[in-house]
Amino acid sequence: MDGVHDMGGMHGFGKVEPEQNEPVFHAPWEGRTLALNRAMGYTGIWTIDQTRAGIERLPPDLYLSASYYKKWAVRLENLVVELGLADADEIKAGHALRPGKTLKRKLNAADVPRSLSRGSFARPAQAPARFKVGDKVRTKNIHPQTHTRLPRYARGRLGVIEALRGCHVFPDTVATGKGEDPQWLYTVLFDGRELWGANADPSLKVSIEAFEPYLEAA
Repeated sequence: MDGVHDMGGMHGFGKVEPEQNEPVFHAPWEGRTLALNRAMGYTGIWTIDQTRAGIERLPPDLYLSASYYKKWAVRLENLVVELGLADADEIKAGHALRPGKTLKRKLNAADVPRSLSRGSFARPAQAPARFKVGDKVRTKNIHPQTHTRLPRYARGRLGVIEALRGCHVFPDTVATGKGEDPQWLYTVLFDGRELWGANADPSLKVSIEAFEPYLEAA
């Protein structure tokens, strides 16, 4: 979707200022927010792409003003309500007001180490790869209203296939509950001037990971 989260190439937001000796968490609630998100993700009630889409749907003013873990906290509340695990009045109250929903599994202490490693998203190919290394391609100029992994700055641009990364779960469909729909994934290399114009550094090269439905032969 086209939202404020897709900030690649945008001006006016200032420099990225790394925090020296930054702690893992700035406050205890941030650690609890991470733990709650991990615990709920382990239940299998949603996918990683659904959680990414949940961040993208945050209102622009909240997205730009909220800290990293504040976004996670609000996203978690929204997903819990959207999927019927709790109601808004229970979120406000801070405790259950009615019986909960049974989930297929829950995170126990012994499962925590395994829950911190990301599983494989590779899947068997449904068809041969359409492109090969060295092929010239153009990214499609798409503007879906739902989740996509094709950044806005790279749409409608000419590039070259640099590598074939195998067949993987397609984020655009799994984020909207339409199934995994495995697709071939490529590394596509762009000249910086193709993305940023004639005044860009002539030595600049940019590569992105792009799924086959994002691409067409150039």
